[in-house]
Amino acid sequence: MTKPPFRLLRPSAVTAPVVVASPHSGRNYGWEFLSRTVLDSERIRSSEDAYVDLLLDRVPALGVPVLLAEVPRAVLDLNRAAEELDPAVIRDVPRGATNPRVSSGLGVIPRVVAQGRAIYRGKISHAEALERIEQVWHPYHTQLDALLAEAQAQFGHALLIDCHSMPHEAIEGSGGARGTPEIVLGDRFGASSDPGLVEMVEEVFTDLGFRVARNAPFAGAYTMQAYGKPAQGRHALQIEIDRALYLDEARVRPNDRFDGMQNLMTEALSRICAAMRPSREVAAE
Repeated sequence: MTKPPFRLLRPSAVTAPVVVASPHSGRNYGWEFLSRTVLDSERIRSSEDAYVDLLLDRVPALGVPVLLAEVPRAVLDLNRAAEELDPAVIRDVPRGATNPRVSSGLGVIPRVVAQGRAIYRGKISHAEALERIEQVWHPYHTQLDALLAEAQAQFGHALLIDCHSMPHEAIEGSGGARGTPEIVLGDRFGASSDPGLVEMVEEVFTDLGFRVARNAPFAGAYTMQAYGKPAQGRHALQIEIDRALYLDEARVRPNDRFDGMQNLMTEALSRICAAMRPSREVAAE
């Protein structure tokens, strides 16, 4: 792989202890990968959090860095541990202890995309899987960890906002009497973030007119588990956005609501950053 695994958008000055990331919006597949998949150019993109990176385009102006994956989720999933290797898609991986994500084909090297569609006709080599992890997974997570360390060194604590999008069909009808959620906040049921921070973020999105749910159906996976350490001053919160709010899901293109959703996401993150920003009195001390 010759293309960089991520883009880092830095603000002119960091003014809040917030790091924003989008690990699943990469869309640089490359001809080599596309020549090997059995899926067409639209179906291979069905697992993308398509264009979430563009929804976050204005966020660096708020005084916080934004980390955007360039490599697609179908190639490598940055929200999985590097050890989550699937023997059903990678040769020479010993069969042993696994977890439901890997068993369902959603390990660090995915076997399937949305609706369980197989990506490959056979398996890839163990060496190729390790090469992807070395060239993509490790640089991304090294950079993410460094950004959080920088924020914590400057402010004493840090909040990771990990932005995703969810297929509308995956959540349709899941909200019961309250209606289908448009935003799902994942904090691993209180394990990855201080409850007060989650409450603040929920109030921000609710005040902007969104129906908000917590942890169902998405509570967060590796990234929340690895970076959410509230007792150590590091908080992590996953934000899932209903794709129907901004995307033509069938054609994987922004729909006519995209600009409005970009404005709302910018406003939401502006309010979150403002709430996290130290007061002038504290800064002066």
